[in-house]
Amino acid sequence: MSVSSPKMTIRTRTPWPMRLVIVLAAFLAGAVAMWFAGYGRFATVSPDNARAMAAEYKERLDQVTTERDQLSTTANAAESQLNIERSAQKQLAAQVKSLEADNMRLKEDLAFFESLLPNATGPAGVSIRRLKVDQLAPNQVRYRLLVMQGGKGDRRFNGSLQLMVTTLQDGKSAMMTFPAVPADQEKFKLSFTHYQRVEGVLTLPEGAATKLVQARVLENGQVRAQQAANL
Repeated sequence: MSVSSPKMTIRTRTPWPMRLVIVLAAFLAGAVAMWFAGYGRFATVSPDNARAMAAEYKERLDQVTTERDQLSTTANAAESQLNIERSAQKQLAAQVKSLEADNMRLKEDLAFFESLLPNATGPAGVSIRRLKVDQLAPNQVRYRLLVMQGGKGDRRFNGSLQLMVTTLQDGKSAMMTFPAVPADQEKFKLSFTHYQRVEGVLTLPEGAATKLVQARVLENGQVRAQQAANL
């Protein structure tokens, strides 16, 4: 039997301060090499090449600036057009709303007059049709009514309109009669053969709330027709 021993390798260990010095030296050498490489690259640029590169960059800058201005102009024009369209749309919507309101009023007036036109075969006598009352302001009331005469209409009616307004003020009920003064009687006169449309505005005392409006048609002091409307 033979005895064999393992092979041994002897390595020299470098102290860590020496390692640090070697790493720093390598870093500095690399930095110096990179600096020289960059300097060499810029050093190869001649004045003519520099002018050409500057001209090229200026041309590209001018091109980008022009494109930017064009895009900005296009964007502003599009925004202005959009604002114009929005304004036009609002105006059209307002016009449509106004036309719809006018259409409703015209339909109402048409139906009102078509249903209330006198009939030659109907009974003779004066009547009030469709008294309508609207609140315009806290102390103002707008009224509208149609006074008709039935029959063949061979007699002209001459009379007057009287309005009785029931109000509530400070918790107390009161009655007001229009025309209130002789100077207003002319506004309430009636004179027609077939029909007469009457409308106007009544002004009440401040703080008075309108509860009921009653219209009366008078002839020679006698009540020929009457009708009431709540508000």
